[in-house]
This record gives sequence, C-alpha cells and structure tokens, in this order.
Amino acid sequence: MKCSSAMEKLPPYLFARIEKKIEEARARGVDVISLGIGDPDTPTPAHIVGAMARAIANPANHQYPSSVGMLSFRQAVARWFAARFGVALDPATEIVSLMGSKEGIAHMSFCFLEPGALSLVPDPGYPVYEIGALLAGAEVHLMPLREEHGFLPRLEDIPTEAARRARLLWLNYPNNPTGAPADRKFFSDVVAFARDFDVLVCHDHAYSEIYFDGQRPLSFLEVEGARRVGIEFHSLSKSFNMTGWRIGWACGNPDAVDVLTRFKSNVDSGVFQAVQEAAIAALEGPQACVEDMRRLYQSRRDIVVEGLRRMGWRVQPPRGAIYVWAPVPAGFDSASFAEHVLDQAGVIVTPGSGYGKHGEGYFRIALTVGAERMREALGRMQAALGTVRF
Repeated sequence: MKCSSAMEKLPPYLFARIEKKIEEARARGVDVISLGIGDPDTPTPAHIVGAMARAIANPANHQYPSSVGMLSFRQAVARWFAARFGVALDPATEIVSLMGSKEGIAHMSFCFLEPGALSLVPDPGYPVYEIGALLAGAEVHLMPLREEHGFLPRLEDIPTEAARRARLLWLNYPNNPTGAPADRKFFSDVVAFARDFDVLVCHDHAYSEIYFDGQRPLSFLEVEGARRVGIEFHSLSKSFNMTGWRIGWACGNPDAVDVLTRFKSNVDSGVFQAVQEAAIAALEGPQACVEDMRRLYQSRRDIVVEGLRRMGWRVQPPRGAIYVWAPVPAGFDSASFAEHVLDQAGVIVTPGSGYGKHGEGYFRIALTVGAERMREALGRMQAALGTVRF
C-alpha cells in the first residue's frame, strides 16, 4: 500500500504525540498532571446542554444538514457579531458554519492553494496552518513571531518574491501559543499588505472571548478595508466550553466564504442541526458564563505566572488565550525540557518546537486544570527543577 507523497511528508500531529506520552506515563503508574492540551476542563453551560437535549428530540434535526449551516444559526452569528464587534454581516453570503474552526482552517488551503502557490504562516503557530498547505501541495513561508516584536510578524521582513507568490496569510490573535494580542495599527498594516500583494488574510479568532485585565480583543473585520481582503474563523469551543461539540464558523469576504462553502458542499454534510440549535442558545443566551470563564482562566494564569516567577522565570502574564508561554531554562532545548518535567515531576508541558522552529527555546502551559491541581503541578516542577537559570 502506498500513500500520497503529501502524507509521507506529514509528521504525526503534535497533540496526538502528547496524548501518547500521557498514556505511556499513566501505564507506568505515574499520576500525570497534563498542562499540555488546551481542552477546557469545565462543563458546557447547562442552558446550552438543555437546548441540545430539546433539539435532539425534534425529528426535523435527524436529516442531513446543509453544508452552509442553518440560516437561523447564521443569523444568530450575525447578531452576536454585531453586538460584540460592531460589524454587520450578511448571514446569507458572509457566514458559513464549520465543524469546529479547525475544519475550515484546513480546508482553506485546498480552496486557495496548489503546487507553486505559497502560504504565509506564523511561526510559532497552530500546526494546521502549515499542515493544510503541505497537504494541498503548496509551499510555506514562515513568518517568525519574536518576543522582542510582541510576537507579531514583521511584514516588512517578508521577501517581495514570497509576498507576490502568496495567496494566504495566516494570523491568530489572541495568539496560540504565546497569548499575545494584536492592535488596530498592526491589523491596518496587514490590510495594506494584503491589498498590495493580492493576498487573502485568514484570521483565526478562536480565542476572541478569552482575554484578561479587561483588554478586549479586536476582530480583524473591525478594521477599515479588512472585509475586502480577509476572512475570520470563530469557534464556540473555547468561548463556551464546547470543544467536543464541533461547531464554529467562518465569516467575512463573501467571495472567500462562497469558495469555502462550495468546497464543503463536496466533502461534508455540515453540522448536526441539534448542535447548531445549541450554538444559537450559546450565542443568544445568558453570557455570564463567559465572564465567569474569563475570571477562572485569569486566576489560573496568575497562579502559573507567580509559580514560575518563584522558580526564577521572568515571564510576563499573557493578555489572552488559555496558555502561558515561557522560555526553557539553560541546559535544555524544548523537547528535553518537556521530557525532564514529565520524567521528574509527572507533569506534561508542550515543547515550543511543536509549534515551529521559532518556537524552539520555549514551552507552553495550558490553563486547563483546576487551581489546586495547578499548584500541585508547579510544586512538583519546583521540587524537580529548583531555581532555574537562563
């Protein structure tokens, strides 16, 4: 049996490797505390679960769903988007439902890339941006995200030849893995760059509702001219603790939305309608649960930052997302540090190299365990590491 050349080049998915390490450690009897995968540990709010239970009983939801999504869901998205960002979207032409934003992110490469084309990808970054391009047979130009530049790509450093060949430019703010924000000036510069080089901007806004210290993130589509050059991906996974439900959307440039919709109509049958009805309840129901979630993650962020500082880290509190991004101590690279922490402390952290070559020298902690368990993990790390040097 021979698989495609694209699959032969494809490495194992980062989080599949982490899950395997967790299984192996637990099989050895280790009490593993996993700070590796960003999967919320608190349940989906009860009013969303209730809406789902009612929707399941409706026979109208037992048939094939539309690949574009129920109009009622897209209308709910448009109302939420207008209230949250002040941006008016046409539910008929500027929104498409997704089986989680990951699906749409991967499919964009098949929609717009081909051999000889190029995708501009942040590094470190969510692995699917690059993986999608490789599976589509396209090339990737990595945009380094460096701490001294606020983990924003320097558009002026992109070679003109790469910019001219590029069809997609990926962004993600609040950022995974760094937690960094982006401001209006940066997004305006991106619009100008995209217009100059005829590039479609793809902004992954999965963490739009996870922000700290009152610093609410912008949508890329809020910036003047963005809708002419961009599309934005949203997910209910992190905002409403619905990771397993697989529901999200893409919105923005109507031509890009149409291409993605046509691709989806040929490869899937859309999101189960009962899940879409639950998503409507999330978007239009009480939002106190979202504020509660923000406070929870901020308190965990503060526990992690304080614990790392006690050990000698000079780490800045992230402004958003559900991660703390920190440099590895002297004497380690990303992988060896993660292995050391697992072996000596029974704690899983994610090596920064899993997010790209410019993630080397860092590791990521996910804020997805309770406060006491988080303190225990940090205590184990301190016992194993002592005071660290850089």
